[in-house]
Amino acid sequence: MHVSPRYPRMRWLLRWGISLGSLAMGLVALFIFRRGLPHVGWIVGYLLLLWLLFAMLSELRAPLEQRGQRLVVSAAHYTIQSLYHNLLLFVAPAYYAAATLTSVNALFLLAVAAGALITAVDPWYERVVHPRPWLEHSLLGFSIFAALNVALPLVGVRPFIAVQGSAALAVLALTPAFRHTRAANWKKACAFAVSLAVVAAVVAWYARALVPPAPFFLARAVPARAVASLEPVDPARNGSLSAATVAEWGGITAYTAIYAPAGIRQAVEHVWFRDGELLARIPLPTPIQGGRREGFRTFSRNQDLKPPLAGRYTVDVKTASGQLIGRLRFTVTP
Repeated sequence: MHVSPRYPRMRWLLRWGISLGSLAMGLVALFIFRRGLPHVGWIVGYLLLLWLLFAMLSELRAPLEQRGQRLVVSAAHYTIQSLYHNLLLFVAPAYYAAATLTSVNALFLLAVAAGALITAVDPWYERVVHPRPWLEHSLLGFSIFAALNVALPLVGVRPFIAVQGSAALAVLALTPAFRHTRAANWKKACAFAVSLAVVAAVVAWYARALVPPAPFFLARAVPARAVASLEPVDPARNGSLSAATVAEWGGITAYTAIYAPAGIRQAVEHVWFRDGELLARIPLPTPIQGGRREGFRTFSRNQDLKPPLAGRYTVDVKTASGQLIGRLRFTVTP
């Protein structure tokens, strides 16, 4: 659409207004639905549509451009960009809830937010991503991985299997791109994709601590004297206890309630630290079972605390494979 130079505000609105409006709506959804879990059917639908468009465009782009149908190619690119944006925003609340902002898995949340941001602002996407096919393919793989890592646990897959499986499937989804970038036939492209998928699964296993265990999250965490009827007894107020109180109690109990999807079981452990020094690793005897609205309530008790008791305590709640679900912090004063 041609806009007269006499209306610079209209030109700015056409260039940036839709992008900024889309971004604003996404941010509102992110904060309002912080604890919400996306429906697995929507994720699968977005993923299938995104991949089908990507595969079709990979095969038909050259013939369409040769016929002068660049408008069709541009429309397909814009649709794929919009699907990137919607898919990342759709799973962002789950990662926002699952990420621990003081840990390394916050970097993954930052990557999801960056992907949602750059796909929301059309001029940035056109300048940064579109001219670089390798970056566009990386964004596709990352979007598929991020979505599957949320979707698979929702259908009962354990988080550490979901991480590896999502990484492998994300690479396999790039097979059409490998066929064209490597000028290979389908057989060679599939063989390369399978080999790379195995590598991706291995890398995902070693880098699993970087990935928040969405859609798990810590619903409640508090230090207390004990736990009775699955409720904390004498919970600490404002996250602070005196050394005299801890000595009188004979230890500290870390009470945690962990939200998990219905139908899933997951072994967890509490890892205790004082002033950054490891105190204990306590595997919890009962695996968490998903589906409870208030979270699966469990606890560990540390009775082996040695003087001086004062310090800054941290209890990391981790899956059996080492992914950080959440972190309890409290202070023991002299």
